[in-house]
Amino acid sequence: VRHCRLSRAGSRPSLAHRTHRISTTMHAAAAVSLRAPVPALGRARPPIAGKRRPLQVRSAIAPSPASVDADRVRKDENECVVNTYGRTLDAPVFTHGLGCKMWDTEGKEYLDFCAGIAVNCLGHCDPDWVAAVTEQANKLCHVSNLYHTEPGATLARKLVDTCFADCVFYCNSGTEANEGAIKFARKVQMMRAKAADPDATEWATETVSFSNSFHGRTLGALNLTWKEQYRVPFEPLSPGHSFAAYGDLESAKKAIVKGKTAAVFVEPVQGEGGIFPADKAFLQGLKDICEEAGAVLIFDEVQCGLGRTGYLWGHQSVDVAPDIMTVAKPLAGGLPIGAILCTQDVANAMAPGDHGSTFAGGPLVCNAANAVFDKVSDEKFLANVTARGEQLRSGLREALKDNGHVKEVRGSGLLVGVQLDCPAGPVVGECGKNGLLILTAGAGDVIRMLPPLVATEEEVDTAVGIVAKAMSVLDE
Repeated sequence: VRHCRLSRAGSRPSLAHRTHRISTTMHAAAAVSLRAPVPALGRARPPIAGKRRPLQVRSAIAPSPASVDADRVRKDENECVVNTYGRTLDAPVFTHGLGCKMWDTEGKEYLDFCAGIAVNCLGHCDPDWVAAVTEQANKLCHVSNLYHTEPGATLARKLVDTCFADCVFYCNSGTEANEGAIKFARKVQMMRAKAADPDATEWATETVSFSNSFHGRTLGALNLTWKEQYRVPFEPLSPGHSFAAYGDLESAKKAIVKGKTAAVFVEPVQGEGGIFPADKAFLQGLKDICEEAGAVLIFDEVQCGLGRTGYLWGHQSVDVAPDIMTVAKPLAGGLPIGAILCTQDVANAMAPGDHGSTFAGGPLVCNAANAVFDKVSDEKFLANVTARGEQLRSGLREALKDNGHVKEVRGSGLLVGVQLDCPAGPVVGECGKNGLLILTAGAGDVIRMLPPLVATEEEVDTAVGIVAKAMSVLDE
């Protein structure tokens, strides 16, 4: 199902102006609020039947340690779940969370600076998010894309009103979004060739991506992903893909060929690849190359999009717009969603039946995404992301300035990496023991920190202190 806006004409009121607040009630009688649309945007939600009753919204409640058998959980997972994640036998079993914190079956508290790998942008059990999910679950969860529902239509309008895009296609994950983007770009190339020559049987079909890139693990997206360890076991992959050096326009010019290259994928800030932000010169130069070659430029913002960099969309920091943008991870705050955002020119190439999804754009996940979007798109919210990101990077630089293993601290907003001269795994493990959850990136030699976007000044300082203390494990 395709959602397109009708016009860009005229000024738009701010998101804050277009929303008002509905009071809901938590089970503990604490009031929370859920941002809801004004009727002018077609988002009024009538009561299910008769007078609307206050929602009963759960907050994070610690289950009794005895209520979850951690050993049984590990046993069942190790015996019944395909072992693609390599969880250790002593890995924590988490039971609940609140904000930037989680607790395991032993009652141990952790500061979560993974955020479900950049997914839980509002942290755990945000009351507005919980209210949005609860409200929609009590009304309608799934109908398929054969019919209209309000939450997805409303979300589409918000998405296109805040970026270059004119239309949205919903899917369920980042890799699905990139798979779809490949199809969109190929269809664009076919339509262009047919417009020039109705009898054409050949057109551009190849793809280009960059060193250290990560675009997913399904076969099409895997073709775009840099690490050989991900690709080699599943070769041969689709022919017609090339890699260029990230940040190197001369390398890009050699790889992007007019009449052959259908699409070019790039992350405005690389996450999995090692936390490398692209600058304006590179992204603008890449756009110019793509326009000259007739290639569709695709920004993968699955990890860096929706507030992570301190801008609503990562590419907005350099004011360079693509033809297509793929988003996913944080959009529904923990529920599975992905989206392809594209220009009208790209959307016009797609026809009914060209692409589809059973679950995508369902009312439950989109209602959650509306709650997330309304919070993250607020200017004060984004300003805090910028401030906390600067605090995290400067704090790490100061705390680690005398450590010989640290080569660089880099990043954008709350997507932060510490480049080491050795594997970062031991530091990540030691941080976990001390109650801080972080990740590795790059070749395993980068400490990656992706806290919820609601992290506080105190929580950032705590994380810096734990990392600084954990560095000593590298010299043991």
